[in-house]
Amino acid sequence: MFTVSLIICHHTKSTHFNILRTITSSAKMNIEFEMKKFNDKRQFTKALDLYDKYKHQSIITDRILVHALNACGQLGYVERGEIIHKKLSNDSLNNIYIQTSLIQFYMRCGRVNDAQCIFNESTSKTMVHYGSLMKGFKMNGMPEKAIDLFSKVTNPNEILLCLLFSSCAQVQTKKALEFGRKVWFQMPLINRKNKHILVATFDMFIKCGDISNAEKLFDMLEHVVIDYGQMMKCYNDHRLPMRTIDLYKKMKKEGIQPDKIIFVLLIDACAQIGIESRCRTIVKQIPSSMFNDLQFQTALIHMWGKVGFVKEAEQIFKQIDQPDPVAYTAMINSYGLNGLGYKAIELYYRMPVEMIVEKTHVCVLNACSHSGLVDEARFIFSTISMKNKWVYTAMVDCLSRLSLFDEAKELIEEFERHQSPCLPMYMSLLSGVRNQKDVSLARQITQRIQKLFHAMDKDLISASVLLTNVLAASGNLDEASQMRWNLSRSGAKKQMGLSWTEINDKLVQFRAQDRSHPRTKEIYEELDRIESELIEHGHKFDSSWITRPMMPDETVASILNSHSERLALAYNFIQRPIPSRIQIVQNLRICGDCHNAIKLISQIRNCQIIVRDANRIHHFADGKCSCNDHF
Repeated sequence: MFTVSLIICHHTKSTHFNILRTITSSAKMNIEFEMKKFNDKRQFTKALDLYDKYKHQSIITDRILVHALNACGQLGYVERGEIIHKKLSNDSLNNIYIQTSLIQFYMRCGRVNDAQCIFNESTSKTMVHYGSLMKGFKMNGMPEKAIDLFSKVTNPNEILLCLLFSSCAQVQTKKALEFGRKVWFQMPLINRKNKHILVATFDMFIKCGDISNAEKLFDMLEHVVIDYGQMMKCYNDHRLPMRTIDLYKKMKKEGIQPDKIIFVLLIDACAQIGIESRCRTIVKQIPSSMFNDLQFQTALIHMWGKVGFVKEAEQIFKQIDQPDPVAYTAMINSYGLNGLGYKAIELYYRMPVEMIVEKTHVCVLNACSHSGLVDEARFIFSTISMKNKWVYTAMVDCLSRLSLFDEAKELIEEFERHQSPCLPMYMSLLSGVRNQKDVSLARQITQRIQKLFHAMDKDLISASVLLTNVLAASGNLDEASQMRWNLSRSGAKKQMGLSWTEINDKLVQFRAQDRSHPRTKEIYEELDRIESELIEHGHKFDSSWITRPMMPDETVASILNSHSERLALAYNFIQRPIPSRIQIVQNLRICGDCHNAIKLISQIRNCQIIVRDANRIHHFADGKCSCNDHF
């Protein structure tokens, strides 16, 4: 009887413990599940409330601690996370999930050194450890450290490779690109076919400006709208707008529906190309529903302003019920680019004061500069309370265009009493000096640029080229040639002047003395006719705009007549019928002789000619230009 009772008693206790174990296990799983659910829904406070409710009980598991640390990191609760950390047992501290959760927690809270300590103290580092630390470095603006850490990993997995390429994209240096490119080409083929790695690498090539490899990877991707958008933005950023247009055509062939971002990128590409017919072709394809979007309307204002069609920009601006600072500024800039300085000033004064931003000040001062409104610019400049380097540069440019060099230099000195020297101010001053052929002042400015900005190679080249042009324009051709030879020997490359126009839906591009076009013979015959007409109407070819030695078989007229914008102009005149309005875009500033010649050609040939150069838009008609010679 006693044995039976003992057996029954033992059985009862065993069952009781099993039931308790089952209940405890169930409770743990339930808490883990609920906390994960809260975190997944980004309800981090609720996750921590649940943790606080049970934290003093024995049912807290490592998984629960992981969820609690995640919630603390997401909320930035440093102290709460530290308390959890301090109370961890040795077993928990050796748990790789706890270790990586601590790394992630400290990284999210900006405590990089603490995260690194956790990583360094780990004796069995896994890919998760490396991934957590790399992600944390990226998160805290230290992508270089993420790249360095990756170099210590053997056989990295997909996540680490993606983090590496993302870090290289964030750094955007030549060194980072070379390292990322090396890893890409050396990795196994199976990894290069991995969708996530492919996307991360594509993003790296895009952000680092490796267009050739970006294009190759683009062809490997399963194309979606976002991929097209990235590639188009890359083209636009690198001044390759026609590739954006061509990619849009490919997108249509593949049956992919463009969204608002794609059309905004297309509008930006059209603004860069600068040809009206190209713009109208794209605008016709835009769904009518998008025209009420403010960002979209602003992009169109910018485009039409850059193309020289201010009325279209005005029409869109008037349709906006409540323009924001960007829309106002875009319209002011459109007026300024097209020589409508007074309209730009009028809109500037109509703009609510609280909406005026730095770029608005710069655009209205540039508008004054392009229209020679120096008194108006002085007054506006005096009313600006917070003047930064770009505001000063715009004012220096305005003064320099009117040859007010002493006042411009005083303004630069005023700025430099409180700020570091700014190269664009000196370049604006030097550009104005070039127009006046003041060799002595040009030398002074160039010497100061070389002294102050010795590290800025590209801009120093531009300054040296401007000085060379001043020397040549003033008749010092031998010295100009020597400077040009020194520049060439140093490996410096002068930007090639290009002009393009559109005929029958095809863009045609010319460089100076270009003879590559199939109709070259007709083009140069037309140039000869134009030369005769110009001479007949009193035009004097200005040799000061020739910046290189003349060859024995050349004349002043033959060199100036073969500038890229004149070749583009002649190409339009050999069309049948001859266009009533000719539009030309060039990448450099128009030379003084071409400017005077085209004014006269517009009168002789009785046509409207629009030329957009690197600085502004010139509307030629009846022997006059909209810039009133302020260029």
